[in-house]
Amino acid sequence: MRDHPHDESTPLPDAAHRDVPHADVWTGRATNRFQWLLALVGAACMGLGVELAVDSAWTSGVAPLVMSVVGCIAAGLLVLFGTLAFVHVDLKLDRDSLEVRCGHIGLPRRRIPLAHVAGADFEPLVTPRHWGGWGYRWRPEKGTAVVVRRGEGVVLRLWDGHTFTITVDDAESAVRVIRDRLRTGAPGAAR
Repeated sequence: MRDHPHDESTPLPDAAHRDVPHADVWTGRATNRFQWLLALVGAACMGLGVELAVDSAWTSGVAPLVMSVVGCIAAGLLVLFGTLAFVHVDLKLDRDSLEVRCGHIGLPRRRIPLAHVAGADFEPLVTPRHWGGWGYRWRPEKGTAVVVRRGEGVVLRLWDGHTFTITVDDAESAVRVIRDRLRTGAPGAAR
């Protein structure tokens, strides 16, 4: 976690001062290294599809070959890009909003203005099993979540009655910063 802005000559604040009120931006991240293995499986499926297309000795006809090639490449692309999109999640909290970006290209992305947040809670254990897997999830009884790994997370209670959960390292610090900004930024906002 880093507080921004700071220049290279200024020492980073220690853990006791990580969420100081005058910091403009709080950032956090959660990473799931296991999903790199799933991405390799997707790449292997694509490689198998290409291998079938280039060097095939199928004698049963063109249609089964085309279906196999297209199936392998499509499955590989789906697994590859589906897993790379959720290898990590970045959380950026500035004075006005909270922004969640997934993966290396930052998609999917969600920006929530702090004016829409009624409160924030720390959840010590968020698991993919509770949400039906990794990724950007929605469950009618639980709300919406971005789950990239098992562990601590932030649960935002929105004014419209919905919740939004994000797995992120140092979630307790993020909750403190959000509560502080809700207290100072919006008169009458609930904590």
